[in-house]
Amino acid sequence: MKTVCVFLLILFAVSAQELEVATTVAFTEGPTVDRDGNVYFTETMSHRIMKLTSDGVLSTYRKNSNGANGLVIDSQNRLIACEAGARRRDSGQAGGKPRVTRTDLATGEVEVLAESFEGRPFNGPNDVTLDGKDRLYFTDMPGQAVYRIDAPGKVVRLLAAPEIQRPNGIQVAPDDRTLYLIEANGAEGGARMIRAYDLLADGSVRNMRVHYNFYPGRSADGMSIDVDGNLYASAGLHRRRGTSETLDTKCGVHVISPRGKLLKFIPVPEDTITNNAFGGPDGKTLYITAGKTLFRVRVDRPGLPR
Repeated sequence: MKTVCVFLLILFAVSAQELEVATTVAFTEGPTVDRDGNVYFTETMSHRIMKLTSDGVLSTYRKNSNGANGLVIDSQNRLIACEAGARRRDSGQAGGKPRVTRTDLATGEVEVLAESFEGRPFNGPNDVTLDGKDRLYFTDMPGQAVYRIDAPGKVVRLLAAPEIQRPNGIQVAPDDRTLYLIEANGAEGGARMIRAYDLLADGSVRNMRVHYNFYPGRSADGMSIDVDGNLYASAGLHRRRGTSETLDTKCGVHVISPRGKLLKFIPVPEDTITNNAFGGPDGKTLYITAGKTLFRVRVDRPGLPR
């Protein structure tokens, strides 16, 4: 009886106050899956790229990841990484240049694809995808820009401020004719939406329209796409985080049709949800990064490795 009373008192004390996060020791991001079913994802607090094998063994694939965030596997089974470069002052690691790299998974050799545009260094490459020609599209959130990489060192800027604000996740439609871009501006009145653009054969974009609007809730961070062109956008919060973002956007994966309609919602119990990627032998396993955790869930349609 005494133990029960103490337990009840503890419950009352917690529920009577607002819980605050004292510190964060892990923050998962940027999942992608290789041809063998291995899942790679980033842990941005300790600057690591993690690897989860198809039989469930977790290891650190790369230490000192240079602030790696978004990842994608290209058609030749090489790991593309957006590296923000900046390091936490308390990490004890030297700072590196913001850049986009490509790693040969067989040899571990790392190649720098891009680290500047017109002589100016990037601010912080964030997320990356590719089209059917293996051209890369990536966002530089603090730099307020979107770029395309056609070959190592060959970089084109597609979008920049003031036409975009806080570019985050990026995705290309299965037919390579639409580019989707997440805006994640938490400021009052900021853009919190998925923009859609016509993607032309030469890799340029035009005709912007709002595909899906999350405002006033938290916008999506990253997204993947299935064979039918439905977007799987990781968005929302369970708790407010000191911005003007409300809790109107529920925390989870929002499945959005090519016409911009919400088809399905997959709830995720942990803040802060960041990104997702398709994998599994049939392409119907969705891996989701949120907080300190990598989740997975079975879905109805196979996804593209973008």
